[in-house]
Amino acid sequence: MDIKQYMEQVGKQARVASRAMARADSAQRNRALLLIADAIEREAGALRAANKQDMEAAAANGLAPAMLDRLALSDTAIKTMVEGLRQIVALPDPIGEISNMKFRPTGIQVGQMRVPLGVIGIIYEARPNVTVDAAGLCIKSGNATILRGGSEAIHCNRALAKLVKEGLAGAGLPENGVQVVDTTDRAAVGALITMPQYVDVIVPRGGKGLIARLMEEATVPMIKHLDGICHVYIDAKADMQKALDIAFNAKCHRYGTCNTMETLLVHRAIAPQVLPELAKLYATKDVELRADAEAHAILAAAAYPHLAQATEEDWATEYLAAILAIKVVGGLDEAIDHINTWSSKHTEAIVTEDYTDALRFLREVDSSSVMVNASTRFADGFEYGLGAEIGISNDKLHARGPVGLEGLTSLKYVVFGHGEIRK
Repeated sequence: MDIKQYMEQVGKQARVASRAMARADSAQRNRALLLIADAIEREAGALRAANKQDMEAAAANGLAPAMLDRLALSDTAIKTMVEGLRQIVALPDPIGEISNMKFRPTGIQVGQMRVPLGVIGIIYEARPNVTVDAAGLCIKSGNATILRGGSEAIHCNRALAKLVKEGLAGAGLPENGVQVVDTTDRAAVGALITMPQYVDVIVPRGGKGLIARLMEEATVPMIKHLDGICHVYIDAKADMQKALDIAFNAKCHRYGTCNTMETLLVHRAIAPQVLPELAKLYATKDVELRADAEAHAILAAAAYPHLAQATEEDWATEYLAAILAIKVVGGLDEAIDHINTWSSKHTEAIVTEDYTDALRFLREVDSSSVMVNASTRFADGFEYGLGAEIGISNDKLHARGPVGLEGLTSLKYVVFGHGEIRK
């Protein structure tokens, strides 16, 4: 296969399909989503079989545990994909919405219309559910999309692509509205990110190495986040039970996700009480704790079995594993300063019953999601009611946080006149 020629053809097909996707009405796009959801339910067994092929090959190739976790397509994951598509159907259609209409002294009316971005290229590793989430959001928002999944999920992605095309065709939409790149050759990524004539935006969902490469090589604009160094800060006025529940869930619910807590900050006044209790919970999951001097002394006295001294490198590391950095801080100012210094601008949470501290944390922490008394694991398009997400953006321009329908659209100015001319 000539990869450059193949990707050029995929790009041309996507550009043509994007015009039909943008023209389609809301009922037609929703019909496609419902047909895809029905097909996934019908073919759940076949999808599990394809995923089993991928899982066995990945395990044989020594894929890291965090990546194997992302690759697995459980019954729950299949149900979530189906529910996500149906939730997207229920969302208001953003396309064609006109807002901010104002009369000008000249007599004209000026407003803004929401329109699709056009062609969206999505590059991701492992997680086959991204194929459906991304396809669903792009269809609903009137975009065409090119999906380049990781080689480790090729069998499952091919099976899902077939069902997506079935749904598009059943709704009278072009099958090329969603294309899954049917090669594992890495050169396909290089071609996709350097085709601005066909692709309007790239959304990378993968490890730091992938996104760093794309930042260096891409000539197409990106919606991205580099990594997820997320923090939980337990304030002096925290409710103890809330603190234990949140700090345990944020770390141990799943290790391989970008919204998993990687650093825990604890106020000095409450550290001697909360850290030994947390240690009992983390010990049940064999979590390695890398603690600063104060936290280390407290945890050593509690005889925590998996304890190490934290280094500066730990504050800048996304572990995606059963490892947690812990630091004792003197108060809210020190916690905010640490977060704004070391965070990847993804998701941070404070546990506190102090309203003033909570509001300061919300205002002053410079991340795409900031939470009060909730686990960082909620930083997710599905949990935010977006139906699904196409990715999470740490950037400040265009989209920030979980990217749902509105993040896949743009605004253009529209003008209504009555024969006015400029004098």
